[in-house]
Amino acid sequence: MSDPKRSAPTEWPTLLLLAGCYAAWALATTWLAALWLPAGIALTTLAIALHSSLSHEMIHGHPFPDRRVNEALVFPALTLVVPYRRFRDTHLEHHRDSLLTDPYDDPESNYWDPAVWQRLKPWQQAILRVNNTLAGRLLIGPAVGTWAFTLSDLRAIRAGRAGVLSGWLWHLPALVPVALWLGHVAQMPVWAYLLSAYMGLSILKIRTFLEHQAHERARGRTVIIEDRGILAFLFLNNNLHVVHHMHPRMPWYRLPGLYQENRARYLGRNGGYRYGSYGEIFRRYFLKAKDPVPHPLWHSPE
Repeated sequence: MSDPKRSAPTEWPTLLLLAGCYAAWALATTWLAALWLPAGIALTTLAIALHSSLSHEMIHGHPFPDRRVNEALVFPALTLVVPYRRFRDTHLEHHRDSLLTDPYDDPESNYWDPAVWQRLKPWQQAILRVNNTLAGRLLIGPAVGTWAFTLSDLRAIRAGRAGVLSGWLWHLPALVPVALWLGHVAQMPVWAYLLSAYMGLSILKIRTFLEHQAHERARGRTVIIEDRGILAFLFLNNNLHVVHHMHPRMPWYRLPGLYQENRARYLGRNGGYRYGSYGEIFRRYFLKAKDPVPHPLWHSPE
């Protein structure tokens, strides 16, 4: 499906928000951290989560048509552990909607091949079961996700995939401005920044927790969460996830209006896979898994 025409060549809301994000990050790691460290950690956490959402916007061609300019705008690796180019490549692979939730071909799937699941050790299955609740996703999700992502990329590098190695090599200079800032400007201890980065990734796990479900039809796999609070803002309206998947080049600030104009259409498109708010999701799944870890509809090739 083609996207509606983009409204302006320069997306000022994105540029202004990016400037505000960097300003908040700088303020949080210096003045606020010196004033009261818990407040500095909290604001740094929010800035890191927002920066990751803005990086997602850059991947989809915002705010400029030039991919190199967009990449430069989010060059500093505020999360520390997510190489932008690997995020870009795997996320664009994820946008092949016909393969959503596939344990092998969807890089962002949390489902496992049932045959592989059966071969895991009991302690490995226990960790993944905990990670499959919202509480677990918040507490151990960043560690589990980073470990799995890095291990997969190491295997790809050993297999000779040059693009994967290049993505990690480009990540090294992206760490330099953050390291220099922490070493020479910030008034926040390194341990506090590491905690902020982890918590920023933890917040992002709320968004990815159930944005896709196992479903026989690809159109029924992507969620709508009708939330307009702080989390929707930090996720840049990606809670309206089916709208994003149908119009991936639509800027974040136009998604709510597009959804409201065509609400019945989008809910018909995804078969009513909808939640009213993130509060509802916390109430229902904080200590309860929404789905099993092994893909419930997966049939391994013969």
